[in-house]
Amino acid sequence: MSFKKLSQVVASSALAVASFQAVAGANHAGVSGAYTHAPIGVMGDHMHAKGEFMFSYRAMRMEMEGMRAGDERVSEREVTGTMGSPGPYMISPTKMTMDMHMLGAMYAPSNDVTLMLMLPYIEMEMDHVTRMGAEFTTETSGIGDAKIAALFKMGEYTSGEVLNRVHFTAGLSAPTGSLDEKDLTPMGVSQLPYPMQLGTGTWDLRPAITHQAYKGQWNWGSQLSASLPLESRNDEGYRWGPKGELSVWGAFAMSDALSLSLRLRASKWAGISGERDDLNPMMVSTADTSNSGGTRVEAGLGANYMIQGGSLAGNRFSLEVLAPIQQRLEGVQLETDLTVTAGWQLAM
Repeated sequence: MSFKKLSQVVASSALAVASFQAVAGANHAGVSGAYTHAPIGVMGDHMHAKGEFMFSYRAMRMEMEGMRAGDERVSEREVTGTMGSPGPYMISPTKMTMDMHMLGAMYAPSNDVTLMLMLPYIEMEMDHVTRMGAEFTTETSGIGDAKIAALFKMGEYTSGEVLNRVHFTAGLSAPTGSLDEKDLTPMGVSQLPYPMQLGTGTWDLRPAITHQAYKGQWNWGSQLSASLPLESRNDEGYRWGPKGELSVWGAFAMSDALSLSLRLRASKWAGISGERDDLNPMMVSTADTSNSGGTRVEAGLGANYMIQGGSLAGNRFSLEVLAPIQQRLEGVQLETDLTVTAGWQLAM
């Protein structure tokens, strides 16, 4: 699906869901317990009642190791070659880890609108090998791009014994993350390439439409979302491409306190356009913008646990582990191996 088509789908879905308000009946009794929320890796999955606050913390770790061209694995030696038989780049990454700590807050000024703010702190580390076989590591950390959003209730209705809830998210990503991260390399202190910068440098529109359904001990849902840059270039002369994502999940309440979930996530993102003047695309594969963009399908298992009584009642603790079942990367890039998200949420 093209990104133009994806944007049309998001917009038309929002208009279609809006029609639910005309046919939906009276508000229905709320559901409660651990299974009322989507897996912790789904952002903006639910709304709140008027006057309610929610605070959250998420810790996410993404691990990437090994190079991939298209849907085939390639070795680092194929990327760098040898002194006698040079490859396309002097340096190849071998492994990368990213840890993100996300603070979030939500507030509902009415039953039909919930406001959301998310601020990430990011830590990244990338291992490399040179054509001559030398190994080195670069690191960076700092504030990433902040995200603000408004969630609008589009419908709440029953279909047989199933309670359905649908809302639309109008979000915006602000360029608060640094684009000037540097670290020590064998060539001295060097500008870090695109994947090691903390932000995108652009204002991005982030629409989403989310549906959740409840029947007995079951909860299932879906979310279609996009990240659409609003600027043709950032201050450094490049732009990350638009991204689309679809998640579908199902959860079962083992009890009021514990639920288990299964999720599938499909992502498609375009490559970087433009380039920085201070990066040599022949030095390392991550400095070449042709090595960006791709598609990925992941499967994940999750759990939500909500304390039911005592002074900590209402505190929700969650965990989700996602692993790729298919990925196709443009050019040559590090492949993703695992994404783990743990979180805490409290509504009051």
